[in-house]
Amino acid sequence: MYIVIILKTIFLYLFIMVGFRIMGKKEVGQLNVIDLIVSILIAELAALSLETAEQSLLKSIVPITTLILIQISLSYWSLKDSKVRTILEGRPTIIIKDGKLNFSAMAKIRYSLDDLILQLREKGYQSIEEVSFAILENNGSLSVFEGTHEYPMPLILDGVIDEVVLGEIGKDKGWLMRLLDRKKVRLENVFYAFYTKKKTFIITQDELE
Repeated sequence: MYIVIILKTIFLYLFIMVGFRIMGKKEVGQLNVIDLIVSILIAELAALSLETAEQSLLKSIVPITTLILIQISLSYWSLKDSKVRTILEGRPTIIIKDGKLNFSAMAKIRYSLDDLILQLREKGYQSIEEVSFAILENNGSLSVFEGTHEYPMPLILDGVIDEVVLGEIGKDKGWLMRLLDRKKVRLENVFYAFYTKKKTFIITQDELE
């Protein structure tokens, strides 16, 4: 009986490991909320067929495979649609901008001053005054820019305009489209465009080839 359980455990371990590789996640720090939920569900489902030697592996394999396929589909969909990506993964939140705390953003995501100070200490900063920009990423990590460094604001990713970021820098879609026209660049051909130090930088798909 124990040999059967051991063999089933080994099989499920390999099966789940391959599944996570297919989903494209390599580190716990890369997991967002949806990924974490899927990971917990997979762990619970794997345990179902290990309760006894008589339990069929299909009891775990079928729902785990379904979850993996759903996750892959959602990930692909989110790559193609920025609105879907925002719903599923959220968006980075600017906590400190130009050395000033963004209290409204902190309240919106229920992120306390104690949380901020703790994460700054973990990165070696003793006070908020040392930081120019701080961004809370989707996975909960804090990206910090000190001194006179200016955080690059992503305007376009894979041909999709981020209108929220445009609003944060005091611009609109019309301004961005006119800029692209002057540079003779089509929106759908833009891989990445960002705004920093009052300048806009554009990387096209052609430059990646």
